Amino acid sequence: MNIILLGPPGAGKGTQARRLVEGRGMVQLSTGDMLREAKDSGTEMGKIVADVMARGDLVTDEIVIGLIEEKLETADAPGGFIFDGFPRTLAQADALGTLLKQHGTEIAHVIEMQVDDEALVARITGRFTCGNCGEVYHDETKPTAKDGVCDVCGSTDLKRRADDNADSLRQRLMAYYKQTSPLVGYYYALGKLSRIDGLAEMDEVAAAVAGVLDS
Repeated sequence: MNIILLGPPGAGKGTQARRLVEGRGMVQLSTGDMLREAKDSGTEMGKIVADVMARGDLVTDEIVIGLIEEKLETADAPGGFIFDGFPRTLAQADALGTLLKQHGTEIAHVIEMQVDDEALVARITGRFTCGNCGEVYHDETKPTAKDGVCDVCGSTDLKRRADDNADSLRQRLMAYYKQTSPLVGYYYALGKLSRIDGLAEMDEVAAAVAGVLDS
């Protein structure tokens, strides 16, 4: 089963994707992770990515689709793939649909994690992550048990994104809605869209996601 998680920055897509990876044997395909992995891989595609990034140019849709195709052919994904951060545009959605069809599969579900913008700003401005294992924390709702130490792996490499501030986040939200809102209508028309409350408690969100996938 292949799914797409839609939602603005901070909606919790990464957290829910990790749960699906652990619980259902799915593979998360995050554009940023794929690009970083490719850049360091030494493969022909990796050399192309490294060259583009070294020049400071934007990575083309064709390159990202090429990376996804590599994953479809090589990754062990008994539970299917989770697309996180891709597609962002209608052209990318069309290209992804064509690629999956060529491999005899398709997108089964598109889950839009809906949020209230101001509540999301409050959530994000208190957020920090472990640089070692990626666990996400929050000053108020999920602090570490021991100040400055990750509960999961014990690392002290706790980080805050430089753009996790109110003004920057509102700009990122606006960019997300401009880019991605057409996808909502696109996948709704295909009968694949489901909407859930992205600001509910993590377990409640996970239950909502499971309800969609098991429907």
